Amino acid sequence: MRAGLVQLTSGTDPAENLPTTVAHVREAAARGAELVLTPEVTNIVSSDRAHQARVLTSEAEDITLAALRDEARALGIWLLIGSLALKTDDPDGRFANRSLLISPGGEIAARYNKIHMFDVEISPSERYRESAGYRPGTRAVVADTPLARIGLTICYDLRFPHLYRRLAQAGAQILTVPSAFSPVTGAAHWESLLRARAIETGCFVLAPAQTGAHGPKRATHGHSLAVSPWGEVLADGGTDPGVTLVDLDLAQVEHARQRIPSLDHEREFEGP
Repeated sequence: MRAGLVQLTSGTDPAENLPTTVAHVREAAARGAELVLTPEVTNIVSSDRAHQARVLTSEAEDITLAALRDEARALGIWLLIGSLALKTDDPDGRFANRSLLISPGGEIAARYNKIHMFDVEISPSERYRESAGYRPGTRAVVADTPLARIGLTICYDLRFPHLYRRLAQAGAQILTVPSAFSPVTGAAHWESLLRARAIETGCFVLAPAQTGAHGPKRATHGHSLAVSPWGEVLADGGTDPGVTLVDLDLAQVEHARQRIPSLDHEREFEGP
């Protein structure tokens, strides 16, 4: 099967971001992709909570979701919307960071709300407190499709290997990691972590990414990656927006797990 990783430089206006996203999805499908994936916060990259409150909508009203459901139906593809920032009924007003898998019929086949929130201080000038604006999810998700069994995650989840092990043990063959990684942590850890998650699970890992400057206060690493179950980098999207294609042979999943069957070798232990 062929997958297409869409790399974006989303701005702060969902309506302005949408035409570029649609164009890249169409390009990926035209080049043979059966599964197309967009990055985290496809609809908007903004840390201004007041602005988000003004422009974000619920899932039922989101223009990006509606348009991409139409595109999946028109193009006959599986489409992973890496994530959308969405309003919810949360009593404290926090949003959802939600990944949605869309079927070729335009239906929502799976939803996943990001579990791990990016609350860090990378440097005195670069701080993030994602949990102030987003409520963490509580459920891991694996979706069955005719193409493959797909485990959904988002960005900072990447640093929690037990989640990926659980998804693989539940039958996932492909793990998705749509992201908006910081340039500092991206340069240091992005490729290493993605390769590690692939090696540990024997899964393909597909990680579409945001890239470049999203205004004066936010930038992202780019380098959308596809990694094989043996930990090899199959494709790297570099730092420009666009589409990266990769062909996946799912037989490699079983082959890697036969060679290193660590998913079956867990043992109980005491301590520390």
